[in-house]
Amino acid sequence: MSGMTRRDFCCGIGAGMIGGLAGCLSSDSPSLTVAYVPIYPNMHHYVMEAEGIYDELDATVNIERFASGPDVVTAYAAGDIDAAFFGVTPAMVLVDQGVDAAIVTANSRNGFRIVGTETFARRYDAEGTGTFETFEAEEGRRPRIAAPPDGSVPDILLRYWIEADHGYEDTVDVVDKRTVPPANAPEALAGGDIDATVIQEPFATAMLEAGAEALRWSGDVLPDHPVTALFVHDRVPDETTVELVDGHAAATDVIESDPSRTAEAAASVIGSGIDGETAERALDSPAADFLSNPRTIATPTVEMSEFVAGVGNVDEPVSENDLFDFAPYDTVE
Repeated sequence: MSGMTRRDFCCGIGAGMIGGLAGCLSSDSPSLTVAYVPIYPNMHHYVMEAEGIYDELDATVNIERFASGPDVVTAYAAGDIDAAFFGVTPAMVLVDQGVDAAIVTANSRNGFRIVGTETFARRYDAEGTGTFETFEAEEGRRPRIAAPPDGSVPDILLRYWIEADHGYEDTVDVVDKRTVPPANAPEALAGGDIDATVIQEPFATAMLEAGAEALRWSGDVLPDHPVTALFVHDRVPDETTVELVDGHAAATDVIESDPSRTAEAAASVIGSGIDGETAERALDSPAADFLSNPRTIATPTVEMSEFVAGVGNVDEPVSENDLFDFAPYDTVE
C-alpha cells in the first residue's frame, strides 16, 4: 500500500484528517468503481467515505449507489462495477454465474433480529417449535413473517431458523412469508399486516423501542453468519485491492472506537426516518457486529450457500475456495 499501513490510516483519522497520500495519485492510477446498497450492515463504506479513506487510495474512486443487491448483481455482471459492499448471497450468485471476483473482507455478521408483535413473541417464548402449528390451529392461518426476497440473507436466515433450527421440512409449510423491505417493516408490524419479521439494525432497535418484542437473534440461529461483505473483481490490481482492504480495516477501528461519528455517517446515508441517535443506540445491539477478517465468516457462508441453492438462486452450493480470497487481508494483517 505504498508504505501506508492500517495504523497510519488510523493515526490520520484520530487527528481528524487523513495524512499521507491524499492528492498524490500516480499518472497510471487505476479507476475503481465501488457500489453499495444503503443499509446499516455496510457501515464500513459510510465511514470510509466520511473519513476520506477512499481519497487515500492510489486510484480514482467512483461511488455508485444501488437500491438492492439484485441491482448490483446486474451491474456487476455487465462489467460496470469493480468492488461492491452488498450481501453475501448476491456475491454467491455472481460467482455461480462465472464472474471472476471474490469476497476480500467481511463487513458484518450476526446482523438480524427476529422481531414480532407482543402476542406472537410471547407465544413463541412459551411454545417454541410448536408455535407455528398452534398459531395456525387457533388463528386459522399461518403466521405472517416478513423478509426480503427469496435468496436474500434475511430470507435464508428465516429458512434456516424454520428448517434447521426447528426441523420443519419447508418454511412455506408453516409460515406465510411476506416480502417487505426493512424500512417498511415497522409500519407493517404495527398495522397488523405481519406477525414478525427478520430485520436488520437500526430498524430492529427502533421497532423494539416502539413496543415490538424480540423472538431470536440471528447469531443464536446460525452463529457467525455473514450479512454483507466487500466483493472485489479480479481485474482490480492486487496493490489496489490491498489498499482497499487496509482502508476497510481502518474503518473497523473507527467503528469500534467512535460510535457517535460512525452512527452519524450511517444515518446520513440510510435515511428512512433513522436519525443519528437511533443509529448510535443500534450499535449496542448484538446485531451490530462489524469486522474485516473474511475468515471469520467463511464456514457459515458456505453453509448458507446450501440454502441459496435450495431456493434456486445458484445451481449448487458455492465453495469457500471459489467465493473467498484471503490473501489481501493476510497482507494487511
